[in-house]
Amino acid sequence: MNGVHDMGGMEGFGPLPLEQNEPIFHGDWEKRALALTLATGSLGQWNIDASRHARERSPARTYIRETYYERWMSGLERLLVERGLLSEAELKSGEPEGRTALKPVQPEAVPGILARGGPTLRATGKPARFQIGQRVRALNIHPVGHTRLPRYLRGKIGVIGMDHGLHVFADSNAHFHGEDAQHLYNVVFDVAEVFGPAARYQGEIRADLWDAHLEAAP
Repeated sequence: MNGVHDMGGMEGFGPLPLEQNEPIFHGDWEKRALALTLATGSLGQWNIDASRHARERSPARTYIRETYYERWMSGLERLLVERGLLSEAELKSGEPEGRTALKPVQPEAVPGILARGGPTLRATGKPARFQIGQRVRALNIHPVGHTRLPRYLRGKIGVIGMDHGLHVFADSNAHFHGEDAQHLYNVVFDVAEVFGPAARYQGEIRADLWDAHLEAAP
């Protein structure tokens, strides 16, 4: 989707402040936000791609105003309501409405859950459409749903630098339309191709893109 979250290559937001020796968390509430997101994710009601898409769907003004973990909480609240785990009234009041209790994650299970993560590599799926070294063009698409194809790369030509193998296609998985496993490539783009010959930085940009994001280029 074309949303404010897709900020790559955009200008006008001012300098990015760099914090020396920045801590992992800036407050205890951020730790709780991460823990809540991981704990509710283990309920199996959504996947990581749906979680990302939930954050993307915040209104533009809200998204810009919120901090990183505030966006996580906004997305989590959206998912909890959409999947029927909480109601809007419960969110506002902080009081449960007497629904069936969900089985919580036990503390002793957390290390194993974190160690497993959510691997997306699959053994079977669609055949590769491209080979290493082949020139490809990122499709100039503007989907209304989730996509991992950055807006600033659409229509640009690059070269397949690496084939990561078959991976869950995030654009499909985010909408619960199935994993649609297909080849994921590391595509190398020249900065001048993406931002023009007058770009201050000269070099390359690498992006991981799926078969469905690409077409053969002359």
